[in-house]
Amino acid sequence: MNILVQYYFWLIAVSLFCFCLERVSPWRKNQKVLRKGFWQDLFWLVFNGHYLGLIFAVITGYFIAEFNTFLGAQGLPVPDSLALLAGRPVWLQFIVFFVLKDFIEWNIHRLLHNVPWLWQFHKLHHSIEELDWIGNFRFHWGEVVVYKTLSYLPLVVLGVDGSVILTIAVLGTLMQDLNHANLRIDWGPLKYVFNSPMMHVWHHDVALHGKGGQNFAIVLSVWDWLFKTVYWPSDTEAPGKLGFVDMDVYPRGLLGRLVFPFWKKRAKT
Repeated sequence: MNILVQYYFWLIAVSLFCFCLERVSPWRKNQKVLRKGFWQDLFWLVFNGHYLGLIFAVITGYFIAEFNTFLGAQGLPVPDSLALLAGRPVWLQFIVFFVLKDFIEWNIHRLLHNVPWLWQFHKLHHSIEELDWIGNFRFHWGEVVVYKTLSYLPLVVLGVDGSVILTIAVLGTLMQDLNHANLRIDWGPLKYVFNSPMMHVWHHDVALHGKGGQNFAIVLSVWDWLFKTVYWPSDTEAPGKLGFVDMDVYPRGLLGRLVFPFWKKRAKT
C-alpha cells in the first residue's frame, strides 16, 4: 500500500517538521523542549492521533449503519447517497469542503467554550501552560464525539473524493500543530485569513476577552474577524499566563483528566 495515502505517515512527518522548526527558531527562547506535561502530551499524541481514530471508526460505523437503516425504513435517502459534489472538479470539492468544514468546526469550538457541560471536556486542552506543537494533541475524546457528531450530516452529504478528505486532514493537522507551536509566525497580511501561533496563543490566555473567550479559529481566522471574536493586542508579546480559572483544582494525572467531565464532585465553573 502506498504510504503517501496513509494519514499516520503524514501525522509523523508533520510532527517532526514542526518539532524541527521549534528547535531552529523558537519564539520563547527559555521554553524547554521537555517542558512540564510533555510526556503526558506524548500519550495524547499517540492515543488521539492513532488509537482514538480506530476506536471511533468502529463505533461510528455501527451507529451510522443503524441511522441509515432507520432512514431507509422511513423512505428517506441515506445522507452519503446525496453526494452533492460527486463528479465536480477536485479543486471545487476541496474549496467547498475545506471552507464548510472549517466554519462548522469554528462554531463547534465556540460551543465548547460557551456550553458549560461541553467546557468540562474542553478544559483538558486549555490545561496546557506552555504551548508547543505537541500541545495540539491534548484534547479529551469527548471532544471528538462532539465534533464528529455535529459535523457529520453537513459534510457527508457532499460526497467528496477520498483524496480531498486526506489532503484537508493533513493540512488541518499541519496548521493546528503550527498554531500551537512555539514559533513567532503571524502570516503578515494573511493573518486576516489564516490562524497563526501568534494569534492562537491569545486563545489560551487565562483571561477571557469576550463571551467564552476569543480567537476560536481552527485553520481560517476570517471567521473571528468577521464575527468580532478577535483579541490580539500585540504582534510581539504573548499572554502572561495560559490556562483557565481554577486550574489549581483541575486534575494533573492522566486518569483524573480522562474522567473529570463525568466526575460529579468536579469544581464548579
